[in-house]
Amino acid sequence: MEIPVLNEIMRDTVVEVDLDRIAFNVRQIKAMAGPGTQVAAVVKADGYGHGALGIAPAIMENGASLLAVATLSEAVELKQAYPRYPVLIMGLTPDRLLPYVLEYGIIQTIDTLAQARLLNRLASEKRQQAVIHIKYDTGFHRIGFPDCPESLDEIRQICTMPWLKPEGIYSHLALKDDESNQVQFRCFMDAVTELEREGCHFPYKHIADSIAAVDFPEYRLDMIRAGAIVYGLKGFHKGQLDIRQALTFKTRISHITPVFKGQGVSYDYLWTAPRDTRVAALPFGYADGYPRNLRGKAMVTLRGKQVPVIGIICMDQCMIDLTDVPDAQIGDQVIIYGDGTGNTLDIDAVSRLAGTNKNEIVSRLTRRPPRVYVGGENVRTADYFPERMTP
Repeated sequence: MEIPVLNEIMRDTVVEVDLDRIAFNVRQIKAMAGPGTQVAAVVKADGYGHGALGIAPAIMENGASLLAVATLSEAVELKQAYPRYPVLIMGLTPDRLLPYVLEYGIIQTIDTLAQARLLNRLASEKRQQAVIHIKYDTGFHRIGFPDCPESLDEIRQICTMPWLKPEGIYSHLALKDDESNQVQFRCFMDAVTELEREGCHFPYKHIADSIAAVDFPEYRLDMIRAGAIVYGLKGFHKGQLDIRQALTFKTRISHITPVFKGQGVSYDYLWTAPRDTRVAALPFGYADGYPRNLRGKAMVTLRGKQVPVIGIICMDQCMIDLTDVPDAQIGDQVIIYGDGTGNTLDIDAVSRLAGTNKNEIVSRLTRRPPRVYVGGENVRTADYFPERMTP
């Protein structure tokens, strides 16, 4: 029996993304960067939980020059949907999968001479030039050519390979403090200067992520990698940028039960009612990406009031104490993550309660909650599978 394709949202728990805010943020970022600096919009981790496919048009139409991801699978998904958009893989792709880089016309990060030779050979066999960015390690010690004369010699060899186009070279700051940032930046620029003196030319030189791009204008160079700031998440400290949080995580009350004083709620009865009350079940849990360690700390917003999440957070359900909202009913909307207005907790507040950072809170949101895209020309939804987007 054929299963019909549904054009309605199949859950009450949704991640709502405001595309007008995404577009506004990208325009702000582009204006900050200035005419001589391109913007690479980082949409890894499914667009930091916002849904990479859903937000890509708003990003590209408002000033970004390319989309940057971490993995081959993320890049392929985007190229299948938007084949004309340039996509950079910032992570490393195993040798056996390099043919997919060529098949989809993806920009690949390279950090070894051996892989560059392999990609050059594969590209020559297809008679198709491969665009690459070279990763140079200035002290982050994650991936990249190590900072040494031997690496410079190998990069020079890569620049002579006929089927490779070294479009960019980049590094990553550890962001420990101003002094170490400056050491890394100087190391990077010294390497680039030496390479260019020897005939290597890179249209895009980039070292600044979201924080560095705002706080350190001198690090912007030819391109900045804008991640968190695309989504309105502020991690910068020195500079200023007017951006707006685009994501709201919301649900509806699915069940209400009376709980009498002394009765327990959820696993192990780690919460017991201090008084007779009503407890509501909310249909979301840690399988949706909600941090389980928020037990005893989290608040959600119901009818404009913050109410506590009680008991152990389950895989698929959370419970809240309705003492302060005695007239709440099944079907009432509950804001899990808001933007700070309307007495809601924004992403920053939630991250501090969970003892982590804002990027983790949004990027851990799974695909199980449907994405609802508002703003722009109309409302769109993506439920489970982004390719099932409905007009």
